[in-house]
Amino acid sequence: MNKLIQAAYTWANERLNLDDMLHFAQKKTVPEHRHSAWYYWGGVTLFFFLVQAVSGVLLLLYYRPGPDSFESVRQITFDINFGWLIRSIHSWAANLMVLSIFVHMFSVFFMKAYRSPREFGWWSGIALLVMAMLFGFSGYLLPMNELAYFATKVGLEIPASMPVIGPVMADLVRGGLEVNEFTVQRFFALHVVVLPALFVPLLGFHLWLVQKHGNALPPSEEARPVEQRRNMPFFPNFMLRDMAMWLIALNVLAVLAAVFPWDLGQAADPLKPAPRGIHPEWYFMSQFQVLKVFGNWLPGAAGEIIGLVWFSLGMVLWCLIPLYDPNRSSGRRGRRATYFGLLALFILIVTTGWGYWATHNETLTDAQPGPAKAGAAQSPPAANPK
Repeated sequence: MNKLIQAAYTWANERLNLDDMLHFAQKKTVPEHRHSAWYYWGGVTLFFFLVQAVSGVLLLLYYRPGPDSFESVRQITFDINFGWLIRSIHSWAANLMVLSIFVHMFSVFFMKAYRSPREFGWWSGIALLVMAMLFGFSGYLLPMNELAYFATKVGLEIPASMPVIGPVMADLVRGGLEVNEFTVQRFFALHVVVLPALFVPLLGFHLWLVQKHGNALPPSEEARPVEQRRNMPFFPNFMLRDMAMWLIALNVLAVLAAVFPWDLGQAADPLKPAPRGIHPEWYFMSQFQVLKVFGNWLPGAAGEIIGLVWFSLGMVLWCLIPLYDPNRSSGRRGRRATYFGLLALFILIVTTGWGYWATHNETLTDAQPGPAKAGAAQSPPAANPK
């Protein structure tokens, strides 16, 4: 048996240079320090993406885009064996993937891992985050239930508020003036063809950059003498710890998918009024709340336009941070970059929580009786007509 394995390895090694790969894996090391736990979030994100790919292919076997979208998802949920579990895994993994990307991005930012020569790793990571959010937005409509339908209408109002080009872009994405079956077909093509074709090569490029430049040291570790720094072998030490994180992520995903299965809801009815409290998914809630706040402060479309400009400017500054803080010698710029990151994280958390709080209050207000909702004094019970 050993001779057979050795012969097979020799045959593959002559064609694939496996010895070079093993040599690279054996000599590769990962810094070991009190912040090393943040290194695993990139691998966790990759794990959730692989879960998305596998579960998405299984759902693709039964999903029908177009007029029967909701019915096909209903059949997956209630008629196909374990269909509800696969759909729940796919939905929960999408949210956990976006969450892990955010955690990974902010950990990279505060450890200054965007500095030279890792600028392209930073930019490719931001591009992957944007595409992951587009994955979530395009996939959210596919069940064509009531919540997804109206949330997509609300979400498309964000680009539609842009002057001149905004309405044209929104109509192009919708396939018309309203969200309908043609919108579902376009979102389906974007979700399963266009975005994967762009995401996978970019992900490969990002992973190659990580292997090329290695894991960055945080500023506190860079200040230590070289002889006091500790490293662990990538294989097998770091890889086994990474696999342990994958196992933890799998358990979290399994518990969420089984205990809190993703709700199907009701079929979308364009003739019904939108329910109160409709909002986009949590990773778009910050933008949604910023636009709503500026829209309330300023009349007409001016508030939404200023909100878009304000948010777009923040994104541009976020992308350009490697050019502002290029290396250790940046000094004061590095501290300012840290303050900027803390401010961005604070605004993101506050506006997201504010958005959910405001939406919850709107829902409660709408659920109250008419006179109480308007703040008017109610008549005594005896005076009310029966």
